[in-house]
Amino acid sequence: MAERSSGYIEGMLEEDKRSASAGKYLVWEDMTVVAAQNLRNDATSRKQLLNGISGFAEPHRIMALMGPSGSGKSTLLDALAGRLPANVKMSGDVILNGNKRRLNCRDISYVTQEDLFLGSLTVRETLKYSAQLRLPSTMTKDDKNEVVEETLTKMGLQDCAENNIGNWHLRGISNGEKRRLSICIEILTQPHVLLLDEPTSGLDSASSFFVIWALRNIAHDGRIVICSIHQPSSDVFNLFNDLLLLAGGETVYFGEAKMAVKFFADAGFPCPTRKNPPDHFLRCVSSDFDKVITALMISQRINYGSSGSLNSEMNLTTDDIKGKLINEYKSSQFITNARKRIQELFTLQEKPATKSNKENSSSWWRQLYTLISRSSLNMSRDVGYYWLRSVFYILVGVSAGSFFSKIGTNYQAIVTRGKCDGFIYGLMICLSIGGIPFFIEELQVFRRERLGGHYGDALFVLSNFLSSLPFVVAMAFSSGTILYYMVKFHSGFSHYLYFCLNLFCCIAVTEGTALIVAAVVPNLLMGIGAAAGVMVFMMMPSLLFRRLVDLPNIFWRYPMSYLSYAAWSIQGQFKNDMIGLEFDPQVPGEPKLKGEDVLLYMYGINPKISKWWDLAALAALLICSRVIFCMVVKYKERASFFTQRLYAKANFQHHAKRAPLRKEPLISSKRHRTLNTLASQEGLGSPLP
Repeated sequence: MAERSSGYIEGMLEEDKRSASAGKYLVWEDMTVVAAQNLRNDATSRKQLLNGISGFAEPHRIMALMGPSGSGKSTLLDALAGRLPANVKMSGDVILNGNKRRLNCRDISYVTQEDLFLGSLTVRETLKYSAQLRLPSTMTKDDKNEVVEETLTKMGLQDCAENNIGNWHLRGISNGEKRRLSICIEILTQPHVLLLDEPTSGLDSASSFFVIWALRNIAHDGRIVICSIHQPSSDVFNLFNDLLLLAGGETVYFGEAKMAVKFFADAGFPCPTRKNPPDHFLRCVSSDFDKVITALMISQRINYGSSGSLNSEMNLTTDDIKGKLINEYKSSQFITNARKRIQELFTLQEKPATKSNKENSSSWWRQLYTLISRSSLNMSRDVGYYWLRSVFYILVGVSAGSFFSKIGTNYQAIVTRGKCDGFIYGLMICLSIGGIPFFIEELQVFRRERLGGHYGDALFVLSNFLSSLPFVVAMAFSSGTILYYMVKFHSGFSHYLYFCLNLFCCIAVTEGTALIVAAVVPNLLMGIGAAAGVMVFMMMPSLLFRRLVDLPNIFWRYPMSYLSYAAWSIQGQFKNDMIGLEFDPQVPGEPKLKGEDVLLYMYGINPKISKWWDLAALAALLICSRVIFCMVVKYKERASFFTQRLYAKANFQHHAKRAPLRKEPLISSKRHRTLNTLASQEGLGSPLP
């Protein structure tokens, strides 16, 4: 395999001579993207992100997408991948191999700037689980493992394959290796087009060169590779075949990368000797330099007076240079060649559409099994996920058990038992906040995989619950057993079983609530704060501070006392512990106090309603918490989608149409209309009116 890999890389050094028409091709024509920023229907509420961008990408070639910040690089990638938000309207055509319809995840893979993984897994394990989730069920396990090993070798990760990836508290592989692993995951399914947003961001020069070299290898396999890159070194830039330079949402240059220097020289902006060409390109079109120039001019006047002069390159403003370059490109041979090639690609016969993503993915049961296996491994391997909390649960059990040891049945024990139950359940609920960082990590990985079409929302929620079930059961029964026998609660196996089951349901519902919070909030600190607030809110109507019958009817009793899982847990435990017991009277010689009377007159609890109904209500809240969690992860972005659509509807009623690059359709069909959006793709809105 090493010889094969070595020969493969050496072959990459040769200039590719194969025809692009033998593989897939990607064309985007007259792409205009406008974003609505608010509900006002005026010019200030709309921002044009792209303006009439046209181009094409062919197999066996790697394209650099360059431009200053805000030039539209990420917007173009989002448009090609079908990930534009709903408040954005797009006109133009995007065609892959003759098909202008929904592009599934087998066609295009998108590597974002963030490298999101489960940090406790190794590089090889991460890739194997991804292969099990995404590769067809018809492939054998050995075939999938072979694909994994070949992918690891192709991206140069075989030496760190057994290393943990690492996360916020666990040291792991380097940033460059994480970036290559992100690419590995996306190329497992052999997509026709690979899009990458800043693949070298945050990497040193050596790591950047290795990443682009690996992407060049992928392109050599017949793939289309397009990646945005901010400021590559000359060595990295020389690896690219094509260059699309953007500024202010318009095309400054599109053509072969090696011809860009000639274009700038012909336009009157030659690249100085010994200067990196990409630096020169960005210097010409980036407005950020104007601020630096202004500061330099002020500094020069102060130090040297008004006679000081700046570099001749600074005599023109960036807007002047950018405008001249754009006009030069519009009248150059480069745009003529681009138009000619786009017309040739449009005239090619339409190829059969690729199979749907469902036909090429793993089965539902296989995905569920894989997700449970992966999540269980992560939970068991990451010490902070459950093991550390388990230790604290046991310590709480020992501490509370020794503090309330042999609580007895005297008159003072009536109040003490209530305080004991409240302390136990309140502390168990609060300890669940410790899982928030790990919930957020899993949710981030899930969002990346869902956008990539790996699996659905319900699968993630179900697998998360099933994989966490053994750990929650272990925490509840270990701490519950210690507490039950040290405190000397109401004796009997049924009472012990109820106590542990009640504790389990309480912890599980609390975790479900924490997951909902983690799915809503944007970061860790807000997640911890919001979860703590929600849990305190749930504990207020829970018999710890006031009897349920004495709560104000509006809001606190109806509906909060019925929605509070802490109220059902503590109320059920009161019944479990006190019904059947007799307590010493306050005045010696008087009849003993029955536990049923204590519940009714002291705590306002009806002892005739079985404690198992309280447990059933708690179990129902457990199911509801997971259903709500599933709905949140499924509809959170959809709610944002409808808000963005509202912005778009208010802003694009009178948006003017643009003329296409091709004056007349070359093929007479509805498929080749002048203006068309990717509305059929995920995340895109309706066509421009």
